[in-house]
Amino acid sequence: MRRTLLAFSALLVIASSTAQDIGGRTVELQEVLIPGMPGLQSFAWGQDAGQWFLIGGRTDGLHQRQPFAAFLAADNNTMAYVVDPISDQVWSASITSLPTALTEQLQSTNTEFLQRGSTLYVIGGYGFSATANDHITYPKLTAIDLPGVMNAIRTGANISPFFRQITDTRLEVTGGQLGLLGDHFILAGGQRFIGRYNPMGPNQGPGFIQEYTDAIRRFRIDDDGVDLSIADHTEVLDTMELHRRDYNMLPQRFPNGELGYTIFSGVFQHNNNIPWLNTVDVRAADWNVVPVFEQLLNQYHTARVALWDSTMNRMDNVFFGGMSRYHYTGANLTEDTNVPFVNTISRVSRDANGAMTEFAIGSMPGLLGASAEFIPLPTLVQSGVGIIRSDLLIGDSVLIGHIVGASKAPLRTSSSSTTERRAMPQRVYSRCGWWIHPPTLQPPPVR
Repeated sequence: MRRTLLAFSALLVIASSTAQDIGGRTVELQEVLIPGMPGLQSFAWGQDAGQWFLIGGRTDGLHQRQPFAAFLAADNNTMAYVVDPISDQVWSASITSLPTALTEQLQSTNTEFLQRGSTLYVIGGYGFSATANDHITYPKLTAIDLPGVMNAIRTGANISPFFRQITDTRLEVTGGQLGLLGDHFILAGGQRFIGRYNPMGPNQGPGFIQEYTDAIRRFRIDDDGVDLSIADHTEVLDTMELHRRDYNMLPQRFPNGELGYTIFSGVFQHNNNIPWLNTVDVRAADWNVVPVFEQLLNQYHTARVALWDSTMNRMDNVFFGGMSRYHYTGANLTEDTNVPFVNTISRVSRDANGAMTEFAIGSMPGLLGASAEFIPLPTLVQSGVGIIRSDLLIGDSVLIGHIVGASKAPLRTSSSSTTERRAMPQRVYSRCGWWIHPPTLQPPPVR
């Protein structure tokens, strides 16, 4: 008997499909087109009433390596979008009508963001500031009323009333991740980057300032709908294990039932321009490096989804493409320290005893996924913030969400290559299928 779990769909027009394993089942991906869908990467998103809100990020692909050409303001996303994946409609509004401080931050890249209730919180981000006349990391927190702004975009009304912003230098972070445990937000990793990117280093040419946070910051966002403030802020520092950015962080239900997050690999190690291989678990009161386990596949920020099977007490974390130090060539695990773009789909599972195992479970239909986002179907039963209950998905076919945006590499080139990487226009990847019998997997990676 075949059962499928549909995921990553916006329009049921199938351009391609593949089958991949998650736990005892498989996942199918199908490419579809939405007319008017923007090509974005490294953006922020929220959703309301089954529609998506997209803001920020960039419309180009891999940043150029010359300082004068890197992260050009002309390639910032200066629009806010509402997308209805059911009716195949897209609405948009320019954010340049907002006050300058809002306009500048909300067209930046690699912000940290999270939706709580009907409010999307956006922190930090990197980009050119006309006010500072430089590329900066924004020390900003912006709260966005999703139902209000999305209705304004759909009707062509003024969007300004639905944004509020404060300045706080503790939030001057780009390339980190944002989580929520109870009343406290978790701002993990990332960096403060000031100036133009220069591959020759901070003291060459125009130069730049780069400061990793090396931190996990915990705080409340007190928000009464009018006033915003940061309260109960604490910080833990570890200049070794927390020195990472542009990584994937996924919510977890640990074997003892406690909710938390896992920081998966990321870049860069202190003495080598290669990704981290170890992972870090973050709980409400503490954090620890996961013993023994190394994540060899899908190490750069990409679309990902967390699923929990309560009958097995197992977490499945699935990563879709992106960039990686390791990939499979046939049955052989290949290392490339240039960290090329890959089409690998991998699964990292944590069993009831806490042991973690990684498998390559299939391939993306191209070198896709870098800086993409997975948007889960809002009606799914979830355990914790963003965890899908895989054991409660009933039926032969179940839509679970969408992969939106990304950058597309034409070749398996490295992040240091000058080969252009373009943002994916008008595409989402859709339809996941699961089988009830175990399919064939690539073996766990070994070195």
